[in-house]
Amino acid sequence: MATILQTDLPCPWEAMTSATKKTQGEEVPRESKGQTEDRGDWSLLLAGIDSFSDDFMADRMQPMEQVRLPTSAPPAAPAAPPPHSPALAAALRAGDRAALGRAITLVESTLPEHRVAAEELLAALLPHAGGAIRVGITGVPGVGKSSLIERLGLMLVEKGHRVAVLAVDPSSELSGGSILGDKTRMAELARRPEAFIRPSPAGGALGGVAGRTRDCIPLLEAAGHDVVLVETVGVGQSETLVAGMVDSFLLLVLPGAGDELQGVKRGIMELADVVAVTKADGDNLARAQLARAQLQAALHLLSPRLAGWTVPVLGCSALTGEGVEALWEALLAHHRLLTTSGLLQVARRRQDRAWFESLVAEGLRARLLDKPGVAGRLAEEAEAVAAGRRSPQAAARQFLTLIDAITDGG
Repeated sequence: MATILQTDLPCPWEAMTSATKKTQGEEVPRESKGQTEDRGDWSLLLAGIDSFSDDFMADRMQPMEQVRLPTSAPPAAPAAPPPHSPALAAALRAGDRAALGRAITLVESTLPEHRVAAEELLAALLPHAGGAIRVGITGVPGVGKSSLIERLGLMLVEKGHRVAVLAVDPSSELSGGSILGDKTRMAELARRPEAFIRPSPAGGALGGVAGRTRDCIPLLEAAGHDVVLVETVGVGQSETLVAGMVDSFLLLVLPGAGDELQGVKRGIMELADVVAVTKADGDNLARAQLARAQLQAALHLLSPRLAGWTVPVLGCSALTGEGVEALWEALLAHHRLLTTSGLLQVARRRQDRAWFESLVAEGLRARLLDKPGVAGRLAEEAEAVAAGRRSPQAAARQFLTLIDAITDGG
């Protein structure tokens, strides 16, 4: 790097200062003749500044590959196993949380190569699954699902259980994105090593659960979790698919929302195995007690879902913890009845068959739309309906005629 020549010349800003003093009427001392002659030539100083600036910038702008890293850099992390390998299954079985997260990501992936790997992984872990108590939890937004799940999960962890939470967040219809904030809302439970919380986007799937939530449950069971809680999106009475993948279905209701008209709707109410009125504390306590009485009266109008089981209506508070123990005891009682009557295995076999039929329908739709001209024709018929040129019935018949021609032609 070049070195600036030593000189007794003043710096440029000193000359500027002198000029400023002159303009302000201040007396500036006169220099000697030698000093005046020396100041007449700035070329050496300017050349030195330019040389220093060029060398300095050259050092700063060296390519990245020429920069030497410290010799004591930490070793690189070991590479993750391929999408499906015996090592991934073994790590999951050993309780490796990172392996469990990778396995769920694999199962949720829609890439064709990942689907095959996910099927192999599920087949390898299926013999180790099925031992957990599966509970679905639903309710309208604001009912306090996440708060109650955290309170329940912490209580179960203290009892020696290993709890897994599959929390499904709604996806935006505009961007397709999800906030996935359940881990933030369950911060204390998320810090417990005995608990595992996995938020997943609904991704447009109907029924209040993500498209691959059903496939994630065996992974959690194979990893040693004996309680699996499935929290749904919470959009109302359309959230019924969760009842087809769990053992017990818990419906949470807000105080003041338990009138008879709400109770007799043929929807989510008749699928509930346990009903709980949340936020039963403080000023809400009287309203919660009234809602319990109204819901109990309304449930008597519905046919029992399980012989020998009367749906209990309980009150609970995630804030104080009041009623959470009784809520878990009710869920355990329902699970014991299913187990002793032999209906648990019957229900799970029925759920597996329904899941198989759902996957077949999903696959048939995807394969048909991949056929040449099918997706375009579907878009044309949809546009004709939207523009009023064709009725929905006629457009559907035209489109299905195309499908018949494709399938008949092999």
